[in-house]
Amino acid sequence: MALALPFPSIDPVAIAIGPLAIRWYALAYLAGILIGLAILHRLLARPGWRMTRESLDDLLFFVVLGIILGGRLGYVLFYNPAHYLAHPLEAFAIWQGGMSFHGGLAGVVAAILLFARKHRLSPLEVGDALAVATPPGLLLGRLANFVNGELWGRPTDLPWGVVFPDPRAGGVPRHPSQLYEAALEGVLLGLVMLWLARRPRRPEQAGRLAGVFLVGYGLARFTVELVREPDAQLGFLLGGLTMGQLLSLPMIGLGLALLLHSRAAAARATP
Repeated sequence: MALALPFPSIDPVAIAIGPLAIRWYALAYLAGILIGLAILHRLLARPGWRMTRESLDDLLFFVVLGIILGGRLGYVLFYNPAHYLAHPLEAFAIWQGGMSFHGGLAGVVAAILLFARKHRLSPLEVGDALAVATPPGLLLGRLANFVNGELWGRPTDLPWGVVFPDPRAGGVPRHPSQLYEAALEGVLLGLVMLWLARRPRRPEQAGRLAGVFLVGYGLARFTVELVREPDAQLGFLLGGLTMGQLLSLPMIGLGLALLLHSRAAAARATP
């Protein structure tokens, strides 16, 4: 306990005006979307992209809808189906918390397909663009998780262990797994995506950026889950893995498939 770091007392509510309360988590979503749009505006100005900056408002509508519906449905189905089967109306109570990244990703994939069909674009090109724009939102979202004192890690005796105020955390030092994920999913993966996207886009490499993102996020999430406390209602599942790890495995597989597809297409296009 002498080595534990105190949890910073940051009010999860950023702004309160009477009964209206705006939480840091909501502001993280909003800021992530705005930063992502700024990245897309700069990205689509470079050669090789068929998407236009004028179509981004339409893309934003599809993506936000996919994140909200997919994220909530994913949490209901993957993380607490028994509870919501017994209390189905609570599935609509998004303000009570409970969103799944993997469910949100599935919703975004559906949004990409609808948007690409409407604008007659390759879904892979749309996915590549969003892959570059997504990490800032992940960074801010994980920082908001830390501010909320949720999704903490397993007990640790390392010097940077944090004692989270929630009684369910047991009052013992724990890994600040939210910050690990912010560093890996947000900072490291974000820098990799920006570096890969710095050159003009080659259409024959469609799916490359999306593949790197899927593999990168999947590996980062799988690794951090080794020290993250599994959801209490689920515990450890098949082979001692957590739900987050099980959901990350097909994500990594899809990313590898996109990378192989991109590499083969680029090889065929090389004279």
